[in-house]
Amino acid sequence: MDMSLVAAIMASQAGAMQMKVAASLLKSNLDSQKSAVQTLLGSEQQGASSLANVAAGIGGNLNVNA
Repeated sequence: MDMSLVAAIMASQAGAMQMKVAASLLKSNLDSQKSAVQTLLGSEQQGASSLANVAAGIGGNLNVNA
């Protein structure tokens, strides 16, 4: 096999591995953000007690423009 072909295959495999790692990190980040938003909004899954000890007005509005 030509060495340039071998190098191209190895680079392709390295790129595929990087994409798998990036996708895994993105999914983890999205899951943690989802959990944070659910906590702030007091989702039904977590129950009303999760916001029992916070100040008035917390969890009512979420500014997504920031």
